[in-house]
Amino acid sequence: IQNANVAMHQAKESGRDRIKVFNKRMLEEAVQAMQLESDLRAAMLSGNELYLDYQPIYSLKDHSVVGFEALIRWNHPRRGLVMPGEFIPMAEESGLIFELGSWVVSEACRQMKSWQGSYESASEMMMSINISPRQFSQPALADNILSKLSEFDLPARNLKVEITETAIMERAKQSVDMLNRLKAAGVLVSIDDFGTGYSSMSNLQEFPLDQLKIDLSFVRKMNESSENLEIVRAIVNLAHNLGLNVVAEGVEEIEQQDALRDLGCEYGQGYLFSKPISRMKIESFFKGEIELGA
Repeated sequence: IQNANVAMHQAKESGRDRIKVFNKRMLEEAVQAMQLESDLRAAMLSGNELYLDYQPIYSLKDHSVVGFEALIRWNHPRRGLVMPGEFIPMAEESGLIFELGSWVVSEACRQMKSWQGSYESASEMMMSINISPRQFSQPALADNILSKLSEFDLPARNLKVEITETAIMERAKQSVDMLNRLKAAGVLVSIDDFGTGYSSMSNLQEFPLDQLKIDLSFVRKMNESSENLEIVRAIVNLAHNLGLNVVAEGVEEIEQQDALRDLGCEYGQGYLFSKPISRMKIESFFKGEIELGA
């Protein structure tokens, strides 16, 4: 029965109308997944395995740092560094994402407030946090975010939430209500990975947004052909017509940076500028001891 359940679970994950025959590898993968979930629960209780790195976001106009994206990391006691792609999907499926997401919001707000208390240049910086699709389905999400801002006395203008367009469009009515609550408080809202979902200009007009974030797949291909460049141009123009600014993610080449700036894209993020870095390096940057760069 256990083997049949494992096969059924994998068939469901593969999509509708799929048949999976049990094999030994399936059982090994299921055991590994259960162990990873158990380890993550323990990590959340221990309080010393999870941490945030921060990837700087730059102005394409003058190369100044305008903010940071908080990115969760897991220093597993046996496996070493475990990246989000390995454990976030499991956290989504198990429901751990609610507690994990709350921790990220709390830690990001606490850290930004700490920097603002120590460094004057941090006062206008933006902290971006990612909201997963299942997190976004939580009715109390807006209340939770606003309570964290209040707890750490962080101005709402210093927090930006990034939500994928698919997550927003799947719950359109609820999305409008939730985003209106955040916007009314002063929190900024960005559509993440724009271009990978199914929203249209008419759809986007319904939502209280501040920013579009161009998916890195478009940025990487933009200089390969005139057609790809025109796709990015259309996204930038769409955003500007809606009164939104634009961030391009995954910028890795100077040619991409220059083309994006020429198209009117305001901000960039990627390894050309800086990889995700530690809290300590950012504090050295605020102190004027180092420049942030790749």
